[in-house]
Amino acid sequence: MFNVSYREASAVATRHLILTALFFLPKAKKIALERRLRGKQEYAYLQEADWALVSWGKSGRTWFRVMLSRFYQLHFGLDTDYMLEFDNFHQMDPKAPKVLFSHNNYIRDYLGAWDNLDYYKGRKLVLLVRDPRDVAVSQYFQWRYRMRPRKKALNVYPAHGTDVDIFDFVCNRDCGIPRIVEAFNTWARSMPALGDDVLLVRYEDLRRDPAEVLRQVVAFTGTEGSPEHIEAAREYADYENMKKREAKKDGMRGSGQRVKPGDTANPDSFKVRRGKVGGYRDYFTPEQVKIVDAMVNDALDPSFGYNAP
Repeated sequence: MFNVSYREASAVATRHLILTALFFLPKAKKIALERRLRGKQEYAYLQEADWALVSWGKSGRTWFRVMLSRFYQLHFGLDTDYMLEFDNFHQMDPKAPKVLFSHNNYIRDYLGAWDNLDYYKGRKLVLLVRDPRDVAVSQYFQWRYRMRPRKKALNVYPAHGTDVDIFDFVCNRDCGIPRIVEAFNTWARSMPALGDDVLLVRYEDLRRDPAEVLRQVVAFTGTEGSPEHIEAAREYADYENMKKREAKKDGMRGSGQRVKPGDTANPDSFKVRRGKVGGYRDYFTPEQVKIVDAMVNDALDPSFGYNAP
């Protein structure tokens, strides 16, 4: 019971009905409409959320979400093996928070707000960031091995079936480092206006000390956790444990393909793939590394700490 939010399932079904009824629209208009419908749904959730976590795709959100879900299960005594899905834990225990997880792209389309995060005012906001170079490389493998054709078109990624080199992908303005840097710079400019209601969390710190980052987040968002529950959640979501459970398809359940490998015989198709900090260097020549480094060093706001000394 309450494993998945009824409202979320209903909203997805409604969106599919609308798009099916408007099958005759040109592809570009259907994509724009779907993005707005998704954004409208997210914005409605935001109005009710106790707090929100915003991240760019492939920044460790699923890993953190598993750890957070485990913490809430222990803290509130919830008997479920499902991940946190907005309000499904709240339905089981009203003391559990409603949490919006967003990549902040569809909601920007819906609101037409591309240069600020003002619409998050009034609630706690956690920004989870990761080195854009590692993000772009991880996005490449997501696009190549896991992403569905429709989602590729929806997010303006290279079309399904096209042959794109990893270096060309990460340099692409529509899906690579430039797009990520642009979004992060918007977040950096927006943070002062949010004051004490925003917490910046770096993936690299999460890898170094996941228990401490979890402790900071749950304290910041209003649920002080016991050291025992924090440590148990950290252990459950340990990187190697996550990889083993994904290989066995024996982990927390959630919507979509969140914690399932695309191909069990291909390590690059796993959701939990490598998670290596600075691992982007393994995929490029020294000359290419200089180019992708310049994309970050010359353009990214230094407050994130990813620029070269």
